[in-house]
Parts: sequence; structure tokens; C-alpha cells
Amino acid sequence: MADLSIREILEQVARGQIRIPAFQRGFVWEPERVAYLMDSIYKRFPFGSVLFWRTREKLKFDKKLGPFELPEPKADYPIDYVLDGQQRITSIFGVFQSELPAPGTDDNWLPIYFDLIAEQTAQDSQFIALSPDKVDPERHFPLSTLFNTVAYRKANEGRPDSTIEKIDKMQEIFKEVKIPTQTSTTEDKATVAIIFERVNRQGVELDTLQLLSAWTWSEEFQLQDQFAELAEELTPFGFEEIGGDTNLLLRCCSAVLKGDASPQALMSINGADVRKEFDRVTNGVKYAVDYLRKNFLAEKLNNLPFSTLLVPLSVFFAVPGKKEARYSDDQRKKINKWFWRTSFSKRYSSAVIRNLNVDIEQMKNLRTYGDSHLGDFSTDFGPEFFKNNTFGLNNVNTKTFVLLLATRTPRSFISGQPVDLAKTLKESNRTEFHHLMPRAFLKNKNTQYDENVLANFSFLSRADNREIGGAPPSAYKSKMPEDLTSILAGAAAPMSLFDDDFNKFVEERSDLLAKIAWDLCEIDFRADFPA
Repeated sequence: MADLSIREILEQVARGQIRIPAFQRGFVWEPERVAYLMDSIYKRFPFGSVLFWRTREKLKFDKKLGPFELPEPKADYPIDYVLDGQQRITSIFGVFQSELPAPGTDDNWLPIYFDLIAEQTAQDSQFIALSPDKVDPERHFPLSTLFNTVAYRKANEGRPDSTIEKIDKMQEIFKEVKIPTQTSTTEDKATVAIIFERVNRQGVELDTLQLLSAWTWSEEFQLQDQFAELAEELTPFGFEEIGGDTNLLLRCCSAVLKGDASPQALMSINGADVRKEFDRVTNGVKYAVDYLRKNFLAEKLNNLPFSTLLVPLSVFFAVPGKKEARYSDDQRKKINKWFWRTSFSKRYSSAVIRNLNVDIEQMKNLRTYGDSHLGDFSTDFGPEFFKNNTFGLNNVNTKTFVLLLATRTPRSFISGQPVDLAKTLKESNRTEFHHLMPRAFLKNKNTQYDENVLANFSFLSRADNREIGGAPPSAYKSKMPEDLTSILAGAAAPMSLFDDDFNKFVEERSDLLAKIAWDLCEIDFRADFPA
């Protein structure tokens, strides 16, 4: 499609060719922003382009174009669904159209007028949104008349020639302007989904869930409602975040039903199959959440190094109806090895779809045959993981480190009582983790390692940290219970902590943490590594 004039846009919308698909956002621009768009067009400033998806297939559901009800498309025309630029298209149509009924008294949609006495500057707008009671007919010229000959003549009646000349020049600009457009012509919905994903990466929010609903199963099966119910069921267990992550849920859905987490597979799901098999999807997700809580002490989705860990796991637990999901101890060991290896290797940081699909296939094999190659990929890391990575609750390495520490049954440094991991991980904030060697103690010391390396952190409550203060470990040791064995074991910390030698402590604790991590990943200790 070539760039479109405003008149062509008006004609194509009026005959039902240009439409807003149900998966798009609603119209959100305020009247003032619409007026600024008119000013940008008038002054020939760049104002963005419009992306269409052209197809012969009408979606089951459309959105209104702003406040305007769209006519049914003519049979002889293809349909151009707006993928990007809906706000601009809606604004242009709403300002200049004169065929569809006006939106009434909606304050969110006001007519736009050309201010005949406004000073022409690059900064200030010469266009204004006004309610009828604010219009001064001598000063404000309605843009809605520019493409309606009769209305345009009537609006100019009685005006001085100089004013009419000014209005004519303004009209000429809007008649000549071309709206930049791009068109994707395809009947392949998987391609459309990939385009959406690319647009998403540019910061434009498009709802893939609504997209799927619009062209597959919305009429008989409300997928959004099913996902909302699932989120509600998971809320008591701390995993209500899943309900807001529709991409994750859609991947679980595609993985369970198609054995493939890619957009292409997602687009090929048959609506009838979804309705028939959806209990397997919900069972898979629910049992996977239960498994994550019991085996890795994760209390919410954000505790996981990768939320996508849920996808292959939901495949393993995808049982039909009210059937109970069972697993053997050997299967549990295999799944746990995969979880830790995936987390420490940052497996889902790149080639995500490829790695997910490999793991989905191996999860199916593990469930069906009791064995598979799940987790049998290279995982090369050592003490440097804990020496070189710094602590930050939102990064993958820290989340992996925190879950590792949780396996040690950490204890309070002051009381010796077990840490309330459920509460701590659910809140998951920085106040529950502190430096073993305080920053105040390390200040101005010449140390080889950053004070914020993972090896210097532990579960340590704000109260315990206040008690310890900025004292060196050798000093705060006196505030701890006499028997330090369980506390140090729970923190995976060596006795050298109390030597106040930061470099030595980081080295020894990193070695100890690496051994624990290798054990979780079922990696043999290196031959040259000290026992």
C-alpha cells in the first residue's frame, strides 16, 4: 500500500476496509494530543507512520475506532487491520470524518478547531480541542468541514477574504498531506504474531492473548477468563503474578498442547483442541507451581531465575481432568538437576525457544518413559560465579544464589533460630539479605574483591544486621550463640569469616558455595579442587 491521503483514509474506514482488531489497545489519546497531531501535520513535522496487516479473513471481533462504530467491510475489498498507529488513524478519522454519527457529549472526544488568530510559532499549537459552548465561530474554524464541500462553504460564509484565504491554505495542506504507511500482506497468522513480537520490542503494548482469542476460540471459550481463574487459584500460594504474565501462560499452553513454545505453534492451536485439553494446561501449571514451592522453596514467580522454567515443568505435570500427577524419586532428581543446571548456566538467556523446545521434549520423555536426557547439557561454572557476580535481587545470578542458600536451612545469626524462608522469599526485598563482612568494616580497606560480591551475602534480617552493625566479624561473633556450627552451615560460610580477612573469606566461601552448587547440578568435583 502506498502512503495514504487523509481523504483515502476517510473513504477506506467508511467502507469498512480499515479496522481495529480486538487485540489492540483502546483509544487513549486525550483531545489536546489530537490537536497537537493536527498541528504537527499542518506544520509538516514528522508525526509517525501506520502499520497495517492486510488479509481477506475478517476477525471474529473488532474494536470501535475510538468512539465510532465501524461499518461491515465490503466483500470486494481486503481488510487492513491496524497493527501500529491506531491512535493516529483514529485521531485523523475522528477529526475529519462527517459520515458516521458524532460521539455525543463524551469529554474524551472533542472537535478540533483551527485558531484563526493564534500566532504561528514552531512551538505553540494553532489547533485546539473545544466543547461546543467554548467555540467562538469568528475565531475557531472546524476541521470537520475540510473534506465536506457543503459544510466547508457554510463555515466560510460571511468571513473576510483574507481570512478565507488563510483557511484555504490550511485546507490545502491537509488535502495534500500523505500519511506514511507500511503493509504486511499475509494470511499466515504465525507471521503476524512475529510482527507483533517485533513491535512489542519497540515498546508498543500489543496483547497476544487477545489476538489469539480474536481469531481462534473466543466465541465459545474465553481464554482470558480461564487464565484469570487459574491466577485466582494460585493466589493463596503466592504465584498470582502468573495471571499477569500472559506470554508465560500462552507458552505453557502451547508447550502442553503442541510440544512447542514458539509463536508459530501458538498460532496453529485449534480452538476445539484448546477447549478439550485445557484442563491439562491448568493442571500442568498448578502442579508445576506446587513442585517449585516444595523442591526449591520458591514463594512467588519472581523468586525463579527464569519464569520460563515453568514452561517445561508444566509439560511434565500436564495430566488430564482430576488425575493426580505422580513422579518417582529418580524423576525428581532428574528434574532438580535440570532446574539447577538451567539456572547456573543461564540457559534461557539466549536461544530461548530452541532451548525450551529441547527441554519440553525431554520432559515429555521423562514423564512417558521415566528417563530422558533432561539436563544433560554442559554447565561450566566454578567458584568465580560467587567471586565475580555482585548481588542484585532482580538479576538471574542472584536469584539462583538465593535459592541455593535457601536449601541450606539458614538461621538467624543472633538467635540461631531458622529463618522464616516463606516470609522472606515472598517479600523478597533487600532488607532480608546483608553483607557478612559489613561495608563499614571494609571501607578504605585494600581488597581484591568487590564488597558486593555474592560470596559476601547471606540471609540476614534487618534486625540481625542492626545488632551486628558495622563491626568486624571477630567482634560481632560475641553476639552470636556459642555453638556456631548450624549457623555457619545454614549460611554456607567457613569459619574463616571470623578472621576478618575479606580476600581469604571470599576465596574460601566461594569454594564452599561452588561445591554445594556442583552437588545440586550433579557435577563431579574437579580433580584438582581441594576436598
